[in-house]
Amino acid sequence: MTQQDPSALSAHPDPGQVPGTAAEPSPARTIRLRGSAPLCLLGFLVVYLIAVCTPFGQRSENALFSGYGAKPAWIYDWSGAAYKSSALPPLEQTAMPTLLVGIAVIAAVTLVRRCWWQGCAAIGIVMATLGSKELTRMILPRPDLVDAHVSLIEASFPSGHVAIPAGLALGAALVASPRLRPYLIAAGTLWLAVTAGAVQATYHHRPSDVLGSTLLACACYGLAARMLPPAHAPGVMRRPRALPAVALALSAAGALVAGARDDSVTQSLVFAAAAFLCAALFWATTAAGPARRTRPVPG
Repeated sequence: MTQQDPSALSAHPDPGQVPGTAAEPSPARTIRLRGSAPLCLLGFLVVYLIAVCTPFGQRSENALFSGYGAKPAWIYDWSGAAYKSSALPPLEQTAMPTLLVGIAVIAAVTLVRRCWWQGCAAIGIVMATLGSKELTRMILPRPDLVDAHVSLIEASFPSGHVAIPAGLALGAALVASPRLRPYLIAAGTLWLAVTAGAVQATYHHRPSDVLGSTLLACACYGLAARMLPPAHAPGVMRRPRALPAVALALSAAGALVAGARDDSVTQSLVFAAAAFLCAALFWATTAAGPARRTRPVPG
């Protein structure tokens, strides 16, 4: 059993669809699109207030950095932290090249498919995610409420490394063809999970940092989807029934491996859980909406 994408159905109308009618999002889907961005922004604010602005939150996250640096991380050899090692995109020095290549690919797909509205929205998602990340990091303070070590008081909320795969994958989901879109989203979910786990396991970011970036990217996606004209808005996708389970299972495995450390099972599980939560938020943001209804086409 599969689910349908409006853009695919517009090219191949349903047998039962009345001639002279066009697809229109159902009221439930419209409410869902309108509510996704505010909910993600509210979640971002809640994560910041609890994890950064309370002694409990700061102590909890600071306690996760009590190990022996980045070396015990399983992904250390692929994180770019090791001497002359290759970093998985977008870690370490690969962050900017990954961003530039991703934007170029989105622009190229937009030109080939001539999906101008979606292309502009996709690039807007990427730029808005990175821009809001920089802005919030500058204006949101990290008060030292627990007399932490000097190495733990630097503001790191939200994570720029996680913002790159989240923004690029969500932007690419808008310009991809309906046939490829669900598989692209599945690959983006795995990429985000591995990145979020890796930056935690190597002590570059806290769990709240990766959750904050993911919520920002999801908010930007929800806003872009709401602003797109109805005919170009993302809709229900044709996706195999088993794909969600497979994608989330692979993301859980990727989060567990990328977030694992040799010196602490507790840290490994916390890092993996935060990374998988990022992947689940990403998947839920791009999940298919309810069924469509039709309306007469003017003229």
